[in-house]
Amino acid sequence: MSKQISAGLALLILFCLGTGSFLPKGHAQAGAASSTQHTAIVSMTAAMLKETSELRELSILKSVKSGAQSRAEIERMVIKNLDAETTPAEMHAAEVLLKVFGLAPKDFAYRSFIIKLLTEQVAGYYDPKAQQFYLADWIELEGQKPVMAHELTHALQDQHFNLKRFENWPKGDSDAELAAHALIEGDATLAMTLYMAKNPLVALAFIRSLGAQELASEQFKQAPRALRESLLFPYEEGSAWATQLYKRGGWEMVSQAFTKLPQSSEQILHAEKYFAYEAPQKLALPDFNGTLGLGWKKLDYDVNGEWGCYLILNEFLNNAEESKQASAGWAGDRFALYETGKPDEVFVAQLTAWDTSQDALEFFSAYARRTAKRYPDGKELKSDDDRFEWQTASSKVVMELRGSRVAIVEGVPSSTDANKLLNAIWQQR
Repeated sequence: MSKQISAGLALLILFCLGTGSFLPKGHAQAGAASSTQHTAIVSMTAAMLKETSELRELSILKSVKSGAQSRAEIERMVIKNLDAETTPAEMHAAEVLLKVFGLAPKDFAYRSFIIKLLTEQVAGYYDPKAQQFYLADWIELEGQKPVMAHELTHALQDQHFNLKRFENWPKGDSDAELAAHALIEGDATLAMTLYMAKNPLVALAFIRSLGAQELASEQFKQAPRALRESLLFPYEEGSAWATQLYKRGGWEMVSQAFTKLPQSSEQILHAEKYFAYEAPQKLALPDFNGTLGLGWKKLDYDVNGEWGCYLILNEFLNNAEESKQASAGWAGDRFALYETGKPDEVFVAQLTAWDTSQDALEFFSAYARRTAKRYPDGKELKSDDDRFEWQTASSKVVMELRGSRVAIVEGVPSSTDANKLLNAIWQQR
């Protein structure tokens, strides 16, 4: 499970429950784990492991333990992992980050919502510590086989590539961590997809099990869009990326990616960037405590990545193609998040780097449009080719474009000179 829960938008809900499967499911109610289901899963594991090993082209180094869990047991696992590996401060920072970018309502309770969401959506997970996988006990057994193929791919990954090494990712580069998880989940999702293609009757049973009853997805439907899309990213975008590697060099190239890790969400979104191994620029921001004044506390310091930039833009532009275009050409970024603890006193600084000055201009222009929509009751103070200022009800947003870089300060208090904040950013570069 990732400790970087407070990190960039790219990782806002990437809780690695061991290595979990996000798969919408049908049966809405479940009691204690069925002993019959548990026994059946255990008995099927060896045969499924052999089939998955042959499909994924990874040899079996040891047998894999398995079992079934009820909804209540999965919820306890979610809470246990959250409490063990995510501090209250990190959880608070994740919630503040969502709200400052307008990605969640002001009354959004992050921790309680994410527990309900993951309990609802996790259909199975592999635990690298215990080297065991569990499946939800409310899906019919035949419909479980594709999920087993997914989880057993994780088990084989762990045997060959040591998944535990991803558990303590260095703080401050969540975009790269998201890319690594997209590799892990994309690989397993591709293997599951190929398994279903080889076993069409099993695939039909899987689909039938999902549609047997109304999908239990109320929390997912209620989730802020940025959370929903981020939860899906490692599976959808990761699978598309793994497919590109598979087409180019078969499973061998996918396996090699565990040594030559993808470095950013940009490399996941654009496989050609991975093939060229185009590394992101490492940017830094100054400490703003002295400039902001007394009472301000830094909550987070991280990287949003191309994916995070897309989420921030699209929440208000509400145009996926436009937001993707404006986020493309990303070359690196860094953000810093501060608060006083008082309502509406939250400050975030961003420095973004782009491949070309045209890419930077596209992002600058899109972010200006996003800001106007983000604060509909605000007032435009300045709008030039290289500077944009917007007055909100309680603070300012100021942006500057310089060549292939864009600096943004948002939530600037009235008592603080925005120019001093921006100058500090440019001097740090």
